Amino acid sequence: MTSVRTGVRLSSPPVATPAQPPLERIPRSTMIAALGSLAAALSITVVWPQVWLSCRHGRTLGLSPTGSWLAVGLNLCWLTFGLLVGDPAQVVTHAVVGAGNTAVLAAQLRGQPHLRTTPALTRTAPGAAALAALAAGSVAAVVLGAEAAAVAAGLSAVVTLVGVVAALPQLLGVLDRTSDLSGMSPLRWYLGAGSCASWTAYGWLLGQTMVWLSAGFGLVCAVVTCLAMRTRRPGAPVVPLHRPGADRPWPALSAA
Repeated sequence: MTSVRTGVRLSSPPVATPAQPPLERIPRSTMIAALGSLAAALSITVVWPQVWLSCRHGRTLGLSPTGSWLAVGLNLCWLTFGLLVGDPAQVVTHAVVGAGNTAVLAAQLRGQPHLRTTPALTRTAPGAAALAALAAGSVAAVVLGAEAAAVAAGLSAVVTLVGVVAALPQLLGVLDRTSDLSGMSPLRWYLGAGSCASWTAYGWLLGQTMVWLSAGFGLVCAVVTCLAMRTRRPGAPVVPLHRPGADRPWPALSAA
């Protein structure tokens, strides 16, 4: 059985006891397949609550701009990986998720004009630019005659490590007690925790260390984020303000 998770091709481990009847292996194989399907489905749906909140309601406070740029760059790299190995599941998954992450980034840049300034872009976008260059370079290498499988393997190894690092900006922002998290969708992070838990179990069952370590780190980040959003007030309360000499109060604008 072969499956794919974010660009890493997974193969079922060899049977430890050849004398074991085939029927006894069916429940385990079915469980792993179902777990992989659940993880893939959650991976595709996880971004859309945030897309709705950011694009429909214009709420982006609390989202790390560096993390948003990196998410788009990572999706582009995994999409390139899927094209190099000819994996339709990878192509569809990362095309869909990439579209969602790009929409969130666009809403973030539109709603926070200071993020479009040259200093801000110089600080937040270089990582995504490097990932885009990596994807383009991988395609160019194959066009020039390099073996697609070898290029794809190198690309997936680099992007897996970058994906772990890419989670840090958002995590650090959440841990900052002064941050306003009102623009972050709780449902997106609950789904993310479920997705990472599924991939962690999936990688563990298949003996794929890189997969379950990466997903396990993502699970920790998602759980910390969920706890922070549950325990922190999303913004300042509405307090009436008075004009000098006027009896009628003016409502203050909510921080959200």
